[in-house]
Amino acid sequence: MSSPSSHTDRIQPRAHVVGTLLSVNIGTPKDVSWRGKTVFTGVFKHAVTGPRQVRRLNIDGDGQGDLAGHGGEQRAVFVYQIDSYRYWERTLERSDFVYGQFGENFTVERLGDDEVCIGDRYQIGSAVFEVTQPRVTCYRVGIRMNDPRIPALLVSHRRPGFYFRVLEEGEVKAGDEIVKLAAGPEQMTVAEIDALLYLPGHPHQQLLRALQIPALSMGWQASFRALLEGRAASGNAGLTSQSPPPSWSGFRPLIVAGIERESDSIVSIRLEGPDGAPLPAARPGQYLTLRIQPDDEHRSILRNYSLSGPPGAGYYRISVKREPGGSASGYLHARLKVGDQVDIGAPRGTFILDPTRAPVLLISAGIGATPLLAMLHALADEHSEREVWWLHGARSSRDHSFAAEARALLASLPHARTHVCYSRPAPDDIQGRDFDSAGRLSAALLADLEPPRDAEAYLCGPTPFMEEISAGLVAIGLDASRIHTEPFGPMPGQTPGIASMPVRTPHPPAGRPGSGPTIEFARSNLVVHWNGDYANLLELAEACDVPVRWSCRTGVCHTCETALISGKVGYSPDPVEPPADGSLLICCAQPQDSLVLDL
Repeated sequence: MSSPSSHTDRIQPRAHVVGTLLSVNIGTPKDVSWRGKTVFTGVFKHAVTGPRQVRRLNIDGDGQGDLAGHGGEQRAVFVYQIDSYRYWERTLERSDFVYGQFGENFTVERLGDDEVCIGDRYQIGSAVFEVTQPRVTCYRVGIRMNDPRIPALLVSHRRPGFYFRVLEEGEVKAGDEIVKLAAGPEQMTVAEIDALLYLPGHPHQQLLRALQIPALSMGWQASFRALLEGRAASGNAGLTSQSPPPSWSGFRPLIVAGIERESDSIVSIRLEGPDGAPLPAARPGQYLTLRIQPDDEHRSILRNYSLSGPPGAGYYRISVKREPGGSASGYLHARLKVGDQVDIGAPRGTFILDPTRAPVLLISAGIGATPLLAMLHALADEHSEREVWWLHGARSSRDHSFAAEARALLASLPHARTHVCYSRPAPDDIQGRDFDSAGRLSAALLADLEPPRDAEAYLCGPTPFMEEISAGLVAIGLDASRIHTEPFGPMPGQTPGIASMPVRTPHPPAGRPGSGPTIEFARSNLVVHWNGDYANLLELAEACDVPVRWSCRTGVCHTCETALISGKVGYSPDPVEPPADGSLLICCAQPQDSLVLDL
């Protein structure tokens, strides 16, 4: 073994040999054909002979295809054990494994996931390492293993493997002894930490213990903090943002109690219960799903509209912009009348004002002001002492909805600041009275305004606007985790490693029409029948080019968790942990009756 570094000399009295490095495995990312798509992945590793230099971010000759999920300082080297190889050979009845089979950089003797603890430090060759987190399994290890079940099996069988960060760069080679230099605080094993995030239960004391481990990667710490904050809710708040359970399932009829014009293109609609009883309170920032039947449509259509009124007022208010050629908005503007009945899905959504005391930035363009106005109402109702910034962009006063309402609410808050931009002020618009500056609400203007860097920021508006403002906030020092966005229309897809393809309008799937229950994709304005040829709802959505979000595809990561507006589903395979009430995991769900999905 190479002589230890000066760092190692200081802690060498505690050192002892605990294992052997059997193989060093590397591989550069490459394109792989999978299900008619092209995946860019570095999961295919091969063993190398002789010494290799380990650097802060990687081993020489190695690479990762998806740096959002793999690689980086906290995930520089992935380790897997030969004992787990033998376990999987028995369990899967396979005998074709080679070193690097699980995408690992180091294949090792010993260092089991039930023995190694987060924060443990080891010397291998002349390099020094620290354990930072379990592996986050995704579908690509299933590609490498030619078995799509593997991501879920690694978690449920508590054999994920783990990552090293490199404390001291150096050379390693197969045959090197693995020397343990120091034990991590709290002595929580890799298997214990992995189960704490992915498996049901999430014991409170264990979460607190995990957060006492400095070596634990920031992403896992954030997940455990989310679990602590949302431990009373169903589902797994550590893996996905949680929408509070809906107040009712499916749709219920509400009465139009009032219609008010807000600007040339926007009307607000007040909805109340038919019996006059107060409606369940919404959370500031949530939306309603409306099922409406325009006269020129053969079927009902679904649309989501953000709530714009006081969240606990006992009634709901939505505000709708009339879109050119829009069937739903055209009907709501021109044909809807006071006294009409509309079918409504319960308030949903994860774009929700946080309850902290941090400064809050409410940043919007055009109709994007609607969910932020509900947040402003909530802050005013509670007489909040928070520093509140209201930043809004409109074309002119003719398009500036809620101007008087927002001013009155802001005037009631003791620590409020506002800046309104008009991109095309009308001749009678007066700067200083109607607006504060001419031009767009931009990242450059945001930097000039110098908002607080410790704020929680809420953005709503066109996608290019939110992308620019998000980047501008990060550039001035706001942590990306504090930036929350609410897009118009379908949510952006998340398909890690998949080569970009032309965007297509959602459509019925190719081939023979299904004869099963109807599946309505609410955000995509698409209704199709279930076809049993698909293994799950994710595959059906992909066949329809409906934007989807996923990673593991086996019910582990909850990336695909979606609001279930109405209907019932079953699961095959069963998810490792069920989703939140009112949601489903589309990667392993099949319909039991007709569904309405927030996709």
